[in-house]
Amino acid sequence: MKNLALIFLFSCIFGYAQNYSKKEKQLLFQTAKLDSLMQNNDSKILELLETDVSFGHSNGWIQNFDDFKKDFSSGKVIYKEIRQIEVSEMKKFGNIFSIRRKIKVLGLYRNQDFEMNLSLLEIWIKNKSVWKLWSRQSVEIKP
Repeated sequence: MKNLALIFLFSCIFGYAQNYSKKEKQLLFQTAKLDSLMQNNDSKILELLETDVSFGHSNGWIQNFDDFKKDFSSGKVIYKEIRQIEVSEMKKFGNIFSIRRKIKVLGLYRNQDFEMNLSLLEIWIKNKSVWKLWSRQSVEIKP
């Protein structure tokens, strides 16, 4: 069932990505993979992260790679759904891409339900033909 959801997610992205370049499509694939692995609490997510990655959360919480790995494996945050709403900007500079996108997130934080819409700025670096997340900043979109 998880594979079916993943296939559907990638199909939707590439259906909307008809005007994107090959590199942009590769990056959109990585963002979808990141969301899917996070939603499924899959430790393979660590393979998508640079070792000096930085996560800035909407509540001011900042994580580095080791913090993320520890918190992810502990179940401190459990994601039930991560759904991309929009990609508003993609910029390329050499082997670096920045992407601005909006996602809807549902989950549990320390056993408390949460639901929010987030605006993300992600910086991805291509290293040995693989895109890896280097930096991510999220801001909550209030209704």
